[in-house]
Amino acid sequence: MSHLLDKIAEFKVIPVVKIDNATDAAPLAKALIAGGLPVAEVTFRTDAAEEAIKEMSKFSEMVVGAGTITCVEQAQKACDAGAVFIVTAGFNRLVTEFAVENNIPIFPGVCTPTELMYLLEYKLPVAKFFPAEQFGGLNTIKALSGPFPNIRFMPTGGINEKNILEYLANPKIIACGGSWMVKDTLINEQKFDEIQRLTSEAVKLVK
Repeated sequence: MSHLLDKIAEFKVIPVVKIDNATDAAPLAKALIAGGLPVAEVTFRTDAAEEAIKEMSKFSEMVVGAGTITCVEQAQKACDAGAVFIVTAGFNRLVTEFAVENNIPIFPGVCTPTELMYLLEYKLPVAKFFPAEQFGGLNTIKALSGPFPNIRFMPTGGINEKNILEYLANPKIIACGGSWMVKDTLINEQKFDEIQRLTSEAVKLVK
């Protein structure tokens, strides 16, 4: 877990990806690598997610995780496909226990103190704060950090190139999830040069 957290902290921004066609996975991975951001949270919102993770994981440089995991079956499929971390939109006790028991890093989605109490039960150091902007953004994170000083956050939802630096300036934030450089339309239209350009700009922005 600690090695992965170091990598995520180094990346500062995690591309959140929705892939409709698994054939787009390899060129997307190449674009992210060329753009200097060899990491992706592939969301389980499409039937192509499992195969996409498998294809992207073939690139040794890539750090590939699975997002929007809602059940243990999805988590198992994601890990079998090569995912090295799991992200959930909300707290799911069964998925969390699966990850903890199998030593798989997991970032459960939270937005309330109650959910953060659950993280403490499982000794998890990082929470996905989601949806970030809709639930008060930095002000909420600052408020939650008071009673939970040892938990760090990976806010996702409404994070973009205009507000990410404000988030990253907070020491309680390990990285931010964002999709502006990997929009669905760019992937579906196979505009991988544009994805590489936007990724490169994102890397320069957060340095």
